[in-house]
Amino acid sequence: MTLIPLKARTGIAALSFVAMVGPLPAVADSLLFSTGDPDGRIGTLSRPSSGGGAIIQTETADDFVLTAPTLITQATFTGLIPSGLSSINRVEIEFYHVFPKDSANPPSGNVVSRTNSPGDVEIAKATRDSLDGSLSFSASALNPNFMVANSVVTGINPIPNQTTGGEGPATGQEVRITVNFVTPVDLPADHYFFRPEAALLSGNFLWLSAPGPLPGSGDLQTWIRNDNLAPNWERVGSDVVGGTTPPTFNASFSLTGVTVPGPIAGAGLPGLILASGGLLAWRRRRKKSA
Repeated sequence: MTLIPLKARTGIAALSFVAMVGPLPAVADSLLFSTGDPDGRIGTLSRPSSGGGAIIQTETADDFVLTAPTLITQATFTGLIPSGLSSINRVEIEFYHVFPKDSANPPSGNVVSRTNSPGDVEIAKATRDSLDGSLSFSASALNPNFMVANSVVTGINPIPNQTTGGEGPATGQEVRITVNFVTPVDLPADHYFFRPEAALLSGNFLWLSAPGPLPGSGDLQTWIRNDNLAPNWERVGSDVVGGTTPPTFNASFSLTGVTVPGPIAGAGLPGLILASGGLLAWRRRRKKSA
């Protein structure tokens, strides 16, 4: 019986261990998700509170799915402003689980349904705000005169007055806001809602609707709430706009980042094969020299 020297055994064992548990090489950031360009169907208010509560917070959220642990490094969202990119003075991004996570259950009953809505409260570790320097943002003008067929700004009411039909057409400057996260948003595989807000020196930011992902992707519709309705959310199409055949809406946004497969068994299989091959070759050489 030929014994393998301790030094050789140690080296092969170390190589095998690294091959089995070592993470896969890092890859460059890539587009993770996109709902597409605005379709002109609706614009919905999404802004933080200001003026010591004189202007209440109104939030619009749309969903996405991550199939693997992910670091989100950048986001874009497209909306309508009265005019002037310099009027955008704050951007805040939040992420939500899907109800009933992070929520009181059963809910209050002040809305038609909470099924497939965002949760009551945001994922605290995933919040980023230009006010505290946890994100930077820039804005680019796309169209100086963009019109949407409908809008939701103030008509966000509890039942039984939730259905207003919307507040009619709106026109303004179409802008795309690009957000870079100083610390990437680290989320495990799951179904989430993305909620951006933009504050303006004057006027409102209306988040524009978009066609959304392909049918059958598990996509959920856009939800909205303000401080008077919170922690509840309403469906923009089914609850607020309503009608005989209520519409559904997505909102225009994209997410960029990198999936993180982590130290999974077999991730370093090529290295393990190399280690095994090295062991076999060493044993053949020993036999020939014996």
